[in-house]
Amino acid sequence: MEAKRPQSSASQTVLSPKHGRPTLRTIAGLTGLAVTTVSRALSNHAQIALDTRENVQRVAREVGYLPDRAAQRLKTGRTHVISLLLDPHEEILGFGTSLLHGLTLALRGTPYHLIATPNFQDEPAIDPVNFIIRNKLADGIIFSRTEPFDPRVRLLMENGFPFVSHGRTDFSTQHAYVDFDNSAFAYEATRRLISKGRSRVTIILPPKRLTFAQHMLHGFMTAVREAGVEYEIPEAVTLDSSAGMIRDYVNARAAEPNPPDGFVCGGEVSALATIAGHNDRGMVLGREFDIVAKQTSRLLSHIQPRVETIYEDLAAAGEQMGQLLIRQLSGETGTDLQILQAPRFGVPTSK
Repeated sequence: MEAKRPQSSASQTVLSPKHGRPTLRTIAGLTGLAVTTVSRALSNHAQIALDTRENVQRVAREVGYLPDRAAQRLKTGRTHVISLLLDPHEEILGFGTSLLHGLTLALRGTPYHLIATPNFQDEPAIDPVNFIIRNKLADGIIFSRTEPFDPRVRLLMENGFPFVSHGRTDFSTQHAYVDFDNSAFAYEATRRLISKGRSRVTIILPPKRLTFAQHMLHGFMTAVREAGVEYEIPEAVTLDSSAGMIRDYVNARAAEPNPPDGFVCGGEVSALATIAGHNDRGMVLGREFDIVAKQTSRLLSHIQPRVETIYEDLAAAGEQMGQLLIRQLSGETGTDLQILQAPRFGVPTSK
């Protein structure tokens, strides 16, 4: 039962520095509720009426209330922190910001805060995961660029530590993930090139160690075998190669006999580099070659509208990962914590 007193609005009360840091008692005084009710409302407890929760959370925002993390950790054993491990790479435009945007939407109205942790490519990817687990710096972890038998996934499962990966693995034990159907993307992209009359197609793949490299290769090979067209798979460049390296490779290959005339690109950067490499040879997009690319922003649609695109919604992926992690932190388990995003065709209508 909620103990109530006459309610007042936080906007009617200006907290000066002498009031000090707003506390639960501050909010209780402004809302006319008991301190215990305020605490449960801020924790989004289902037994507290929704309008009460919304009012308490609104007042907390207005007065600038921040929970005492140290006290909460001592009391509950939780940090109320979620750590996003970010790999710095240039291929997917806006990758980090899009994921962050979606994650913040998922965490809005919850007691959880998001911290982004860099995952440097010259250091083992498992190191920051080990550090977070060992020092209890977060309640859950989100990361990307999974490998078939990713050591981070193994470590987290062995420790029973909540996590969601952006990408799948080949472990027999199910774990939470959100992934894009890269096999369907590569298959459809290749079919589109073949439908344009392209007779020798190629694909710029991710590094072989990453799971989605297998998925893209599978979709590509399925399409070329169905159509019986010629194909090639570059070994000299990957989606992790710099734009300059991809441009130089395409330029050199275009000068050799029997070059590819259709390109599947897993991102906007590789697509632009491919166009630049051909332009250096005086070759024109839509005439000597065509591209179908994965798009995560509006960049290609604005500056190269002749490039056909297939859209991956990274903001939606971030929101879905946040939702799955919250469900785990609420005690949910099972095999329904996996989401496979279908490719979207056409230009994104927002972003």
